[in-house]
Amino acid sequence: MAKVVRIANGQGFWGDSVDAPVHLIEYGKFDYLTLDYLAEVTLSIMHKQKRKDLNLGYATDFITLMNRILPNLKKKGIKVIANAGGVNPEACREALLKVAKNLGIKDLKVATVTGDDILDRLPEFKSHGLDLKNMDTQKSLFDEPLEMVAANVYLPTQAIVDALDLGADIVLTGRCTDPGLTLAALIHEFKWSSEDWDRLASGTVAGHILECGAQATGGNFSKWWEVPDLWKIGYPIAEVSEDGSFVITKPEGSGGLVTIDTISEQLVYEMGDPHQYITPDCVADFTSIQLTEISTHRVRISGVKGRPKTPFLKVSGAYLKGYKATGQLTISGPRAMDKAKLCSDIVWKRLDRAGIQFESRNVEYLGGSTVHEGIAPIPSSPSEIVMRLSVKDRDRKKVERFTRECAPLITAGPPGVTGFAGGRPKPEEIVAYWPALIPRDLIHWNVTMVST
Repeated sequence: MAKVVRIANGQGFWGDSVDAPVHLIEYGKFDYLTLDYLAEVTLSIMHKQKRKDLNLGYATDFITLMNRILPNLKKKGIKVIANAGGVNPEACREALLKVAKNLGIKDLKVATVTGDDILDRLPEFKSHGLDLKNMDTQKSLFDEPLEMVAANVYLPTQAIVDALDLGADIVLTGRCTDPGLTLAALIHEFKWSSEDWDRLASGTVAGHILECGAQATGGNFSKWWEVPDLWKIGYPIAEVSEDGSFVITKPEGSGGLVTIDTISEQLVYEMGDPHQYITPDCVADFTSIQLTEISTHRVRISGVKGRPKTPFLKVSGAYLKGYKATGQLTISGPRAMDKAKLCSDIVWKRLDRAGIQFESRNVEYLGGSTVHEGIAPIPSSPSEIVMRLSVKDRDRKKVERFTRECAPLITAGPPGVTGFAGGRPKPEEIVAYWPALIPRDLIHWNVTMVST
């Protein structure tokens, strides 16, 4: 019988369902569990945490989850690949080993992959004449002084493969590609060549479908009314054959929906140019994908074509760009919209009188077609409006002054102003994104294995 590798994904982002991986393990049948915690802004948050505490900087929810599922993982022989390491894979590993010790788990091999964090290497790259140009603006990273808070390279998937080849039961990484969590298991199991572009592309597509969790099984689906039992939605499982073709399904008895439509909607997520979905491992041609619904909740994907990888790796950078604050009030009663507009006018005029101007300011009237402004009709006379005021500026003191102007509206504004949600708003740092490319030969990774 031909070999099939089964891979499930139980996390689409940091903050996804805490029970999804538990239910997958209980009701699903698979060999690998992938857990995707990272996004561009997530790494910035983790860097901030690590600056305050050297023992932080990883997805702490992962440790809580492992405390629940580690015995079952070991019992069923399921391997885990997770980018929960964030900017501190070693600290994540140590926390995991403590959990294993407390649970009495023996013979557990945990590997960490590092090398993606290049924040401290930026001066080195500058001295070598690298520009690290912003992919959107083409400005050099070093044209003007920026307070960088994060700089991470999307590592090639071979880094994770190396960890699996050493016999790891759990692999903890920092910034890798989201599809790479799945692709790594396939390269390891099938021993695919690093130049087998079609198979690498197919594995990448499998990982792309899995990476957002329930978005492939009916979550966030445009025909949401057709999705049964969303409350117990099953997370996706890929059943992959050696030739690269695979079937997407979900645990038997779970809610949700797996159809050509649900898979297609996930495929176009962050796709970009469908002819060239670029990763560190290959370039996948999404126009070559063939979808076939072979039975209920089972869609086969085949025919994926790939091309050689590029000589560059992508850098996900982030820098501080000032401060922001948002205040929110609920305004109810007759002429709610008129009162909300008066409230915003009062705030801006009071700040103008104090001589305070902002680089950017914004007002939203939720309940008055703000989300679909210019598309949906404005309600003629809503009985309640949520007014949301926001400002941005490099001067923290100016933003702080704004935060003191919302609450006075309750007694110094029109009637019906209530619901001062969350108390007085606080200034927050603005973290801006800096995407760039770097020659791949400048980046090296390291794999460290520790056993219980």
